Amino acid sequence: MNLTGELDDLKEEIKSHAMDCGLDFFDVVFELCTYDQINQIASLGGFPTRYPHWRFGMDYEKISKSYTWGLSKIYEMVINNDPCYAYLMISNPLVDQKLVMAHVYAHSDFFKNNFFFAHTSRKAIDDMANHGARVRAHAERHGHEIVEDFLDCCLSIENLIDIHSTGIRRRFDGRGKTRLLEQAEEEPLEVRRIKSKDYMDRFINPQEFLDRKRQELETERAKQKRFPPEPERDLLLFLLEYAQLEPWQRDILAIVREEAYYFAPQWMTKIMNEGWATYWHSKMMTERLATDQEIVDFCDHHSGAVAQAPGQMNPYKVGVELFRDIEERWNKGQHGPEWESCEDFERRRTWDTGDMKGREKIFEVRRFHNDVTFIDTYLTPEFCERHKLYRYNYNKKTGMYEIASRDFDEIKGQLLVSLTNGGHPFIYVVDGNYGNRGELYLKHRFDGVELRIDHGRDTLRNVCAIWGRPVHLETMVGGKGRLYSFDGQEHRDREIAVENE
Repeated sequence: MNLTGELDDLKEEIKSHAMDCGLDFFDVVFELCTYDQINQIASLGGFPTRYPHWRFGMDYEKISKSYTWGLSKIYEMVINNDPCYAYLMISNPLVDQKLVMAHVYAHSDFFKNNFFFAHTSRKAIDDMANHGARVRAHAERHGHEIVEDFLDCCLSIENLIDIHSTGIRRRFDGRGKTRLLEQAEEEPLEVRRIKSKDYMDRFINPQEFLDRKRQELETERAKQKRFPPEPERDLLLFLLEYAQLEPWQRDILAIVREEAYYFAPQWMTKIMNEGWATYWHSKMMTERLATDQEIVDFCDHHSGAVAQAPGQMNPYKVGVELFRDIEERWNKGQHGPEWESCEDFERRRTWDTGDMKGREKIFEVRRFHNDVTFIDTYLTPEFCERHKLYRYNYNKKTGMYEIASRDFDEIKGQLLVSLTNGGHPFIYVVDGNYGNRGELYLKHRFDGVELRIDHGRDTLRNVCAIWGRPVHLETMVGGKGRLYSFDGQEHRDREIAVENE
């Protein structure tokens, strides 16, 4: 830690205020950086070192030019680690340093206590450095271009994981399936009959009963023969277990998958995490930290962070306002069956039971929810109306965004669709031995949003490079089933009949 004496004293003061507010956080290590240093760290996802890859250089150029041209500025950056590491820009005024420190302590509390971060590594800085060393070693041994090309393929599918598998026991067990594949010829099906006397057998074991049991056994055997037995959502895990990879390739794919699961909770809780940090930094700044001379500057910078234009969704704005709304509702008892059934406008407007359980409630919400459940459970029509959270369309004639719908269910539905799975498509492995030729058959779970075909073709090419055999992808285009295939040399597609899910 290279903080000045003034900033070090300020850190201890803010830490004390955060604890008084009830926040429970990892210890935080702050580092002072120049704008160029912080741009470099930001391009690496907040870590001092990562594996070598061209996309980090591309991100650096983008971030650096955006700062130089005055289009954006990094105020805070914090890593989910124990201890948390956070970076302060050395050129920022003192009021900004206060804001950032308060914001960081709230982020650290969220990392430590939110359920969806529970599985993540708390030694991520060490993990990332280790991953970088392993990739560099592979590159030195097998060639930089070869390793980078394979890394490109893996990174193109890093979002095709099962984000809920960390908390759910899935039925598919790769090791069990391997044993099934190694079984010899199928044994004949034997239907177990209910014990009975010979003269009663035709009544206790009628032929229709035996036929039905035989059909059930055949269905179960067919299900077990399927590879995988159930559609597998974690494509990276499936490839790790069954693709014919060199040891160094398997190691790189495992690194990409491990980091994908580390970062997944951050995009699963973007609204909540930023809303929670904004709630507490604004509270500490206005009530305890900002001096009379600093309050106007704080309000100016804070308002810029939570500004929301029509047609856009600012996670800072939506998150902090929804936390405040929950706190107010639970303080006044504006929840539960009696509140929901009340249709008297004036009574709802003045409803106040004096419960004062709002603070307790928002800490509970912070612990157990992600963005999807947060919005689904606590977004209300009154909130949407108050904050003008409508559905907008862009009018090319006027050059302005115009309200397209004020319908609450439509607004909420659209928001949930954009948040579900981080806005990434659901792709499942349906058959790992398609056509009995070892080809891979993937299926897109169509939810009303079509795949981008150009991205889909590139992804098929990369999956094929990893799998080593032709790959197929089933999806919906224009309301009709479509099968896209890549055999290692050319792309093909054709219309197919699909079953309704």
